[in-house]
Amino acid sequence: MSADELSVAAAPGNPSPPPGLVVAGHYDQRPGYTVSRPSGADSWLFTWTTAGRGRLRQGATEVSAGPGELVALAPGVRQLYAVAPRARHWRFWWAHCRARAAWLGWLRPYAAGDGVYVVAPVAAGLHARVESAFLRLLADARWSGEPGATPGPVGAPVPPSAEAVAVAHGTLTTELALVALEEAVLLATGTARSAPAAPGVDLRLLRAQAVIAADPGAPHTVASLAAAVALSPSRFAHLFAQQLGESPMRALREARLQYAARLLEESDLPVERVAATSGFASPFHFNRVFHRRYGAPPGAYRTAHR
Repeated sequence: MSADELSVAAAPGNPSPPPGLVVAGHYDQRPGYTVSRPSGADSWLFTWTTAGRGRLRQGATEVSAGPGELVALAPGVRQLYAVAPRARHWRFWWAHCRARAAWLGWLRPYAAGDGVYVVAPVAAGLHARVESAFLRLLADARWSGEPGATPGPVGAPVPPSAEAVAVAHGTLTTELALVALEEAVLLATGTARSAPAAPGVDLRLLRAQAVIAADPGAPHTVASLAAAVALSPSRFAHLFAQQLGESPMRALREARLQYAARLLEESDLPVERVAATSGFASPFHFNRVFHRRYGAPPGAYRTAHR
């Protein structure tokens, strides 16, 4: 499948590719290139910059991406990305897909707010290997998977055109493409130095985040989290939203959904038990928010990721 066959192509003002697809590409864009998605993307977007500089904004968070930096944008939040001001160009690899649950744990230390993750700086000695993983991702996504056909060599050069795009189709090519992207994400997150907490972030908020991460399925409330860090509920909720960019309950729901995705991938618990273990009292509500977050209901997600 080629990018032209997508029902909706990624373009300024348009939605991203459907969440069930793995779409990858290599761009070298000049000033004026901009993609705006007021409703956010339907899937995760990963970018790996090799030259020039890009600017990515999601929600109220804006970051700059330079060579050797991996930036990931979670779905569902309005986003805009473009060649950075005063930059001559932005050459970068990109991939749209559903993020596997394990990746979210790797990315968490690099959270910048509003579903933005900036993995930098990645050790210079690994830049070539990360790019090689993206090369393999593109080659595998292009592969038909048919008998007698073989994917392109890992070291094959990127086509000279400014835009090289491929869409994986079928279980084999999709899984191979995801394995290649997983290598890139693991290499980057495993070797980069996570940024220290932003100046002025209250340590009590970081402790509250740790309480959530330690047991997402516990019956946390704003009041219980506030009590755990010796703050009043109103003060805690205000500080959390002001300094971390989202409400405590939104952060808790995201942690529960990530935990549920991991259970679906790694256990045989019935969906109803997954919902309850992850802290969702209503299986109906769990199915609805999980579908919105991951683009598939829990049962279908488990089938696709097992």
